[in-house]
Amino acid sequence: MTEEPRADDARPAGALRMGRPPRNRRELLRKTLWIGVWLVFLSSPVHDLASGNHTPGGTLAGWLGLAVFVGVYLTLVFRNMGKPFSGVLVGVLLVVLAALAALLCLTLGSPWLGLFVYVSVACGATLPPRVAYWAIPTTAALMLLVGLYVGEKDARDLVLLVLLIGYAMTGVGHLVRTTIELRKARATVAQLAANEERLRLARDLHDLLGHSLSLITLKSELAGRMLPDHPDKAAQQVADIEQVSRQALVDVREAVTGYRRPRLAAELAGAQVALTAAGVTADVPGEPDLTGVAEESESALAWALREAITNVVRHSGAARCTVEVLRRQTLDGPMLELSVEDNGSGGSGKGPGNGLTGLTERLEKAGGTLEAARVKHGFRLVARVPVDAAVDIGSGA
Repeated sequence: MTEEPRADDARPAGALRMGRPPRNRRELLRKTLWIGVWLVFLSSPVHDLASGNHTPGGTLAGWLGLAVFVGVYLTLVFRNMGKPFSGVLVGVLLVVLAALAALLCLTLGSPWLGLFVYVSVACGATLPPRVAYWAIPTTAALMLLVGLYVGEKDARDLVLLVLLIGYAMTGVGHLVRTTIELRKARATVAQLAANEERLRLARDLHDLLGHSLSLITLKSELAGRMLPDHPDKAAQQVADIEQVSRQALVDVREAVTGYRRPRLAAELAGAQVALTAAGVTADVPGEPDLTGVAEESESALAWALREAITNVVRHSGAARCTVEVLRRQTLDGPMLELSVEDNGSGGSGKGPGNGLTGLTERLEKAGGTLEAARVKHGFRLVARVPVDAAVDIGSGA
């Protein structure tokens, strides 16, 4: 059994982890830059304070008010990425943010109207959708009233901007929540699958060893009772115990080998499920004819199919995938060929990864070959393993 890679492990190193708090300083810095870049829209208030249009006391109060506003805004947005505040505290902070924006605009003039954009963004990012749907228009109406009061003729034009940015952040927040729910669902499914696998292993081991161990116990008791008076019969019971023990050991080894060795039919069924779940139109054949194919060769094809489907689901962005299992007569003799073709991007294109390299080595040990390359409308992987020539001819293939 192999451990299912986590979603974060498959994510590119430079990608942001949506809906999760930063794990280290590097992620904290990148998320800070991502949020801080939007503070560029504060250039108008900063320019107003730096231009000397106000008294020294007014300028100092403006800087302090701007610092408090930015601090409350960043606190709301940053905390929302990790463990969000309670609903009441979020509401209080948003009221403080809106009050600061209105107060600074009323006292320092129309260049400060842009602060209401940040109030709208904070509403969309931190409030539940039902509350945000009326909080954002309320913010736009408040900005319009304040703008008209200070004599800003362009206040009506800013209303559309406040509405659009606020509702856009509502959509982003919904996307983040959906991503978190999907991540939790995937973890739950993985845990249930692991539990089911453990139960199956327990059942199989019980079925394999229950009868054998019971028989060994019974014969051991018989041998103990026979040993003083009937050593010949006791020796026969001990021989039977040895035979049963050896057979039980063989059964356990075969069971463990079966768990570790994937089967092509099972991987084909799993490929159909995985592609369908990923929204990829799948064309996957049924149970293949494996006559004359060694177990090692079948296992190599099963690993190749698993790696190919994993790449299609995770990296290709394909909408369609076709899987074929065919017998072909080549210059090297009869071969069983597995082909997986999709209409996606084919990954990063930076050369074969560890998965394809490992597959090539695995197929070479089984006497097979691997071909993987981009085609006109996507990516194609072809794996071939040899088929026993006598069996293949006898089957009429």
